[in-house]
Amino acid sequence: MAPETRAPERLDRAVIFLGPPGAGKGTQAKELAKFYRAPHLSTGDMFREHVSLGSPLGMQVKPTMARGDLVPDSLVLKMVRERIERPDCSHGFVFDGFPRTVAQAQFLSVLLRQNGYRRPLVVHFALDPDLVLKRITGRRMCKVGGEIYNIYERPPKVEGRCDNDGGELIQRPDDREEIVAPRLQAYEKLTAGCNACHATTDHAYVVITAPTSSAAFPGQDFQPKR
Repeated sequence: MAPETRAPERLDRAVIFLGPPGAGKGTQAKELAKFYRAPHLSTGDMFREHVSLGSPLGMQVKPTMARGDLVPDSLVLKMVRERIERPDCSHGFVFDGFPRTVAQAQFLSVLLRQNGYRRPLVVHFALDPDLVLKRITGRRMCKVGGEIYNIYERPPKVEGRCDNDGGELIQRPDDREEIVAPRLQAYEKLTAGCNACHATTDHAYVVITAPTSSAAFPGQDFQPKR
């Protein structure tokens, strides 16, 4: 079905959420996907699905994932093509954290045009790095129920204890500043060209410069920055 004749209540396009770890893009992407009943996609989920199914692509990517290395673009793009050409993506989908490089962005643009989609909407969370660092390093997780807190933004009623079950709150090893800071620097270096590419193409482009609530986007109109 051509994009122009699709039902108006459908998302009817690709919406791409980009931003550094801890910016909140994952929460927003899931909320929007739920609102429109559209698939929520991430390359991590694709990798895990293919590996669990033992598909040819999964067998190729499994050793790389086991080593903790970055998956080559050649494999990433094959998985992306396979996923968005499934029937459940025919009325649009929400991408969480992809594309991250200029080559990936260019590939996705061509793929969307080939499949008849309207121009994608890119939502870029361009938060202050110090704020992002504070959001991540302030996270605490309940050892019992997994509830997430933030000692700066959403502290528990009793320091170090979960409000729900009294469980001990811990900091995950990968939320420590010595781990997070290099990750944020690597992200900025990797994605700088990609973000500039989106901002100068025919993509609808929205920049978010402040933290948002979990229900910020569903049902609202986006105002693209051109």
